[in-house]
Amino acid sequence: MPFSDVLIIGSGIAALSAAERLSLDKNVIIITKSNIEASNSMLAQGGVAAVVDKSDCVNDHVSDTITAGCFHNNQEAVKLLVQHGSEHMKNLIKLGMPFDRDRTGRLELGQEGAHNRRRILHAGGDATGKELTTFMLNRVKEKVSIVENEMVLDLQIENGKCVGLITATQSGERKIYSARHVILASGGCGSLFQVSSNNPGIIGDGIAMAYRAGAELTDLEFMQFHPTMLFAGGMGHGLISEAVRGEGAFLVTENGRRIMKGVHDLEDLAPRDVVARAIQKERSKGEEVYLNIGNISNFAKRFPTITSICENAGIDLSEGLLPVAPGAHFLMGGVKTNRYGQTTVPGLYAIGEVACTGVHGANRLASNSLLEGIVFANLLADFILAEKNCLQPVPVKGSKYLEYKSNRELYLPTKAEIRKIMTTYVGIERSYEGLMKAKKWIEQYVDKRTLYTKIQCEQVTTEQMTVVNMLTNGWLMITSALLRTESRGGHYRNDYPMEDQAWQGKQIIRQKEEVLILNQGNLVGVK
Repeated sequence: MPFSDVLIIGSGIAALSAAERLSLDKNVIIITKSNIEASNSMLAQGGVAAVVDKSDCVNDHVSDTITAGCFHNNQEAVKLLVQHGSEHMKNLIKLGMPFDRDRTGRLELGQEGAHNRRRILHAGGDATGKELTTFMLNRVKEKVSIVENEMVLDLQIENGKCVGLITATQSGERKIYSARHVILASGGCGSLFQVSSNNPGIIGDGIAMAYRAGAELTDLEFMQFHPTMLFAGGMGHGLISEAVRGEGAFLVTENGRRIMKGVHDLEDLAPRDVVARAIQKERSKGEEVYLNIGNISNFAKRFPTITSICENAGIDLSEGLLPVAPGAHFLMGGVKTNRYGQTTVPGLYAIGEVACTGVHGANRLASNSLLEGIVFANLLADFILAEKNCLQPVPVKGSKYLEYKSNRELYLPTKAEIRKIMTTYVGIERSYEGLMKAKKWIEQYVDKRTLYTKIQCEQVTTEQMTVVNMLTNGWLMITSALLRTESRGGHYRNDYPMEDQAWQGKQIIRQKEEVLILNQGNLVGVK
């Protein structure tokens, strides 16, 4: 049985940032179900938001984050994000991270939706995620053990403590790993939907595992849909970064009508939920929506990644119009944690998109995601490194698997069927009727009891486990969306219109926070 001080599930910026710090004094193993470079962090285009310019200030970044988050944010978490974020970005620059600079050597700072000024550091034009993640991977790969192409099936919980995990290799072999600390850094669940900016493998494995382990979850109804996915031939081809609108692009219908005029004071740079709904409204009327890039000079040089995406999709950039549609992008909720990544299960931690510190509120501010991964990964690492007397892990005595005793008992839908249901009923706009249809559909495959209990990992394939996790996350998101009878940020109930809400005052409001509570496998309420 492999043993380490720390097991990290995932390979994005949060996982790599934590691994680098922890490797100073701990034995660290990173486990990823695909290759080490397959993460949402690698796909991030826009950049990293941080206060690094003298004309900027911490309070402004805090204010922009809370305003975009619809005043549902944890204010202290936001302050930590912004204050520590500046320090970490300046340190990365000192270490040699190649952020883009102008001819004079000054950092080129971009602007994106809901930011009041230019504060977005970028690298490789629109390849920031790839450049930053590769930079961190090169710093980590000789310091930690990296296990690729093994899917974590479930967490090992003994005497109420997380003491390890069980995996499946590509050949079907099962392995058990033991550790003092287990860190979830497995990302969100954007690929539950038909059109998504996410890596196809990001379907919420970590959230489902944490739920089965008894961890508290929160804010799962808040799914952000990015307004501008390149959409041609009836399918999404990739993300068109908000930075394109930050450089002057604007949204139009086929006849040239600007759709954001009169919708929001910031027009095309309004918060993502506002822009996504505006595009969806036009598309529901049969209108095609385009991003007009005609006034951006040197587009191919400034946005090489997007240029490549367009060329691969057969889009002629010389026409200056990119067909777009919203796509699932980022989950604001997740496994509930404190500032150090601790969950309600001892020995289990969560960082990055799988976690919810409350920093994003109901709607994430553009380019705060990579920043969050870096900041809270380092806070968690410092917390673990500061422990003086780490408890030895409790021996794994044998798993208490209760369900699915043979493959024949599994009656499951396809992944495509799940994505269709989620897109139709749990997408940009929701209603009680639609959410209940989706909930009943899922419950014909898995009832509430089987969602909460351990699965007999020896008897299920990785493909079946993936579908079970997708159903689990779908059910959790739907249940959370039913509980929140208001519209806020990424959660829009068309039976509870936004304009009727009382939350739109200039204050921090979290009284509607709902945490799913488990008690010995039963959903007993919310708080």
